[in-house]
Amino acid sequence: MEQFYIALTQWVTSTADHIWSYMLFVLFAVGAWMTIKTRFIQFFRLKDGMKLIFAGFLGKQKGKKREGDVSPFAALSTALAATVGNGNIGGVATALFTGGPGAIFWMWICGFVGMATKYSEALLGVKFREKYPDGTIAGGPMYYIKNGIKYKKLARVLAPTFAICGAFAALFGTGNMMQANQMALAFNSEFGVPKMITGIIVTALVALVIIGGIKRIGAVAERLVPTMVILYFVFGFIVIFAHITEIPQAFLLIFKHAFTPSAALGGFMGATVKQALSMGFRRGLLTNEAGLGSAPIAHAAAQTPSPVHQGLIGIGEVFIDTIVVCSITALINLSTGMWQSGLDGTAMTAASFSKTIPIAGGLVVALSSFLFGYSTLLGWYYYGEQCMKYLFGIKITYPYRIIYVVLVFVGSLISIQLVFFIGDIANAFMALPNLIALTLLSGIVAQTTSSFFKKYPRLEDFKD
Repeated sequence: MEQFYIALTQWVTSTADHIWSYMLFVLFAVGAWMTIKTRFIQFFRLKDGMKLIFAGFLGKQKGKKREGDVSPFAALSTALAATVGNGNIGGVATALFTGGPGAIFWMWICGFVGMATKYSEALLGVKFREKYPDGTIAGGPMYYIKNGIKYKKLARVLAPTFAICGAFAALFGTGNMMQANQMALAFNSEFGVPKMITGIIVTALVALVIIGGIKRIGAVAERLVPTMVILYFVFGFIVIFAHITEIPQAFLLIFKHAFTPSAALGGFMGATVKQALSMGFRRGLLTNEAGLGSAPIAHAAAQTPSPVHQGLIGIGEVFIDTIVVCSITALINLSTGMWQSGLDGTAMTAASFSKTIPIAGGLVVALSSFLFGYSTLLGWYYYGEQCMKYLFGIKITYPYRIIYVVLVFVGSLISIQLVFFIGDIANAFMALPNLIALTLLSGIVAQTTSSFFKKYPRLEDFKD
């Protein structure tokens, strides 16, 4: 059985590497294209996106009745709940372990072009959403493919393909099993808690929330996401400041090894430029999900003033996730030298914290891993549910909940490498129909954006 498991892991790893040797170019090309079509909106309108996010955080969006299931900030929090997960703690560490410091540079590039991609996804998600018979919102790539693409034969293929791949990714990929896996690993490596115990607790907590659907998930995410990001941010900076003299060297390593191979040092086996590029984009997509097609499912449910408003919030989402949170993890592991330790995933980041803040450091990572993973499990439940509803109707909701909860427990027990690379494959097949749709609908994104800002040069000019 062990030999089979090893062989399966090797095959999954090899398959993921092969697929992503092509997908990373597709991902970058679409992001670059959407950047051009939106006239570099992520550079000129990031400030507007962050303003909208802070307004939601301060509760200024509440009390305004618009079409949708949740407030724009709750929709953002649900999307961030799904994106700011253990990929930000364990995924960044895995990128360093496999691709070297240069992977972080390519993760940033993925993030910058991904801002335009996420803007486009959120805008289209709101623009082409529908309603289920019970009055709740149905949105996401399935619907902007179905309602937006003129080539109906192609749309009839792409929409269900995305829904099938999305449901698979939600059940078996990075949104479910990987999160439970990293949570169990963090508590096991730091406190010796058996993985089965963590798995049982996490499974029970997930089941308690998902019964309430998007409104319950949004309400929990609205409170949970700001808390966990601030917690990680504060303690992360304590570690960084403790090693502040190493930060210039950390940046030098990132830029140097983005274009030159990483030599083998300590427990690190060395990495080629191709590995750095591949792992940077793969882990970038894992953390910010720009182009994956998952986030527009949450953004579509927002009670937003306009599709452009929600698109701008999407820009801020990627900035917070990749440029802020992922960079903190990268600098922590580089400045402490733990990227050369031979540790992988959450264990590497936990060791970096523990080295600087004994006892409390390991607790912070374990707690952050728990909160990040838990929030992601909730967000990805909703994504999978929407995909399953598109395929089978509302009646599938309860059977899907049971299957999802069972797989949370299974994910806490299996191999770290296997679960990460299964997620990579699932992400690739989910992203492809969405990226095709974004390319075909780029003209609508450009026209909607141009018309909006021609009428409202400043976001403050918009009144509803």
